[in-house]
Amino acid sequence: MLYPLKFQPILKDKIWGGEKLNQHFNKNSNSKNLGESWEISTVPNDISVVSNGELKGQSLQDLVNNYKSDFLGQKNWDRFGNEFPLLIKFIDAKEDLSIQLHPNDELAKKRHNSFGKTEMWYVMQADKDANLIVGFKGMIDKATYLEHLEHNTLTEILNFDTVKEGDTYFIEAGRVHAIGAGVLLAEIQQTSDVTYRVYDWDRVDDEGNGRELHNDIAIDAFDFEMENDFRIDYQKRKNVSNDIVSCPFFTTNFIELTSELDIKNTHDSFLIYMCVDGDVEVSTNISTERISKGETILIPAGIKNFQLKSKYGKLLEVYV
Repeated sequence: MLYPLKFQPILKDKIWGGEKLNQHFNKNSNSKNLGESWEISTVPNDISVVSNGELKGQSLQDLVNNYKSDFLGQKNWDRFGNEFPLLIKFIDAKEDLSIQLHPNDELAKKRHNSFGKTEMWYVMQADKDANLIVGFKGMIDKATYLEHLEHNTLTEILNFDTVKEGDTYFIEAGRVHAIGAGVLLAEIQQTSDVTYRVYDWDRVDDEGNGRELHNDIAIDAFDFEMENDFRIDYQKRKNVSNDIVSCPFFTTNFIELTSELDIKNTHDSFLIYMCVDGDVEVSTNISTERISKGETILIPAGIKNFQLKSKYGKLLEVYV
């Protein structure tokens, strides 16, 4: 019988990573360059493994294969088959990430046999004056972009936003972006590891080599007609589910708990809860699990009724 599932984090060292994932979330790594904790993933060679209950040790892909619509929901099974559609992460940027963008479904399927990559960010902590790059300062056409790229003045046309805890951004495929130094965030995205890097701050490794750029193929992935509607304002009513983002690839809501909340899953989908502050108890009629800040839990679609309980906790609720 299915129950609320926790998974062993998949930890990723990055050239720009730091130590906040250990300091804030106890991710059990000695690395000083820990950049990402992949919480829920079926990316090839990085498939999540259950860490609790009778299914401990089984992979997320095995669960999808074995339980099908009971796990994903019927509409998701009909749409995706045995491909789990989301990749869930926590990210710590000690240094600036590269300026990048991602292809849409059509381009990603054609080039990489992959989903595209639309994503969203929820800022969990930010150092003083830390920023994100999202989109351009104004409407920019292809010729203007290429001119700035050629003259190494790309940063002059990019939009920099100073951020704080709770700030939320929607990053559609085709939108240029980068996480700035000093930002710790939760990321919800399509299952894809395809990134087109267009500028990396002229960084080099110990041997003087820069990281690979993808400008030759990235130019076709840009959507220069995209509006600057990436900053998301949302309500923060307590003990209810507040809408943040709803798109064809995922829906994300914000929940701040100070008591109990009964959940009735009417979405025909699995539910994912990312704890972004405090701690929360998740109870069904057969089991209870607790998640703390920096932890994630998945509720299979077949579980229709459960309860969230906390004296203080903040959650991102995600489904497809």
